[in-house]
Amino acid sequence: MIFTDNGLIGIDLGATKVAAGRVDNNQLGEVVYKLIPALSENPWDIIDVIVNVTDILFDKEVLSIGIGIPGLVDREKGIISDVQNIPSWKEVHLKTILEEQFKVPVYIDNDANCFALGESRFGNGKEEDDFVGLTLGSGMGGGIIKNGFLLTDAHCGSGEFGNIPYLSGIYEDYCSGKFFVKKYGLKGEAMAMAAEEGDKFALKAFREFGIHLANAIKTIKLAVDPKKIIVGGSVAQSNEFFKVDMWKELLDFPFPKAMYDFDVIFSNMENIAVLGAASLYFDRIKQAL
Repeated sequence: MIFTDNGLIGIDLGATKVAAGRVDNNQLGEVVYKLIPALSENPWDIIDVIVNVTDILFDKEVLSIGIGIPGLVDREKGIISDVQNIPSWKEVHLKTILEEQFKVPVYIDNDANCFALGESRFGNGKEEDDFVGLTLGSGMGGGIIKNGFLLTDAHCGSGEFGNIPYLSGIYEDYCSGKFFVKKYGLKGEAMAMAAEEGDKFALKAFREFGIHLANAIKTIKLAVDPKKIIVGGSVAQSNEFFKVDMWKELLDFPFPKAMYDFDVIFSNMENIAVLGAASLYFDRIKQAL
């Protein structure tokens, strides 16, 4: 992994923990993890965790701090409007808070955008100018790379494919860990463990999941027409149990020629969202040129 500069901190805010890493000498150093307070009603509880992990990595050589947030963000002002699983985070001026604390530029974006950006710079998307990064975890998110640029808008709403209506709910209900909890009463991790042991019930659940994911991919293909979709996130790590059924369903596409050069790849890069958050520094420079 090669960066053109040193001193970039990347932070990925997840549902249960914060992961942070720093790039020095063109390498990502050790990644620091901190648990976040569950269902905290005080936004400062989680801000303090972010400040703490940044303090561990920070010194005078740091150029910038990049943060991936699982929610809606005003990219320019760095104001957090709404965050999945953190109900207390409403209109949090995180950019201002951290820039006042550390005196370096802070860049904030949606975590799925950071995933796509990380894959674009360092992963399976390095050779692609047009692809979608899709994250499947406790929720479902997406980031779009078009003509080599991260497709963005004011509040990070583009790529929110999980909120598109589908069946009796939205795609996120069927293409994330929520599917296993709502339909089968088990978390994705437990379902994956059962599938690894050959449990027929779990294997059937993953086959259903693969069909739902294929329908989501069809929608993305029709809307954005990417050459490739790169899938990451905790649920995606169990792709061996659903990718066959996913591909079977994808073959039933209304425009077969559009699928000739199309591919779905499952990410195998560790800490890709942290790398993507760190590289927000370069993305903002690139967007400004």
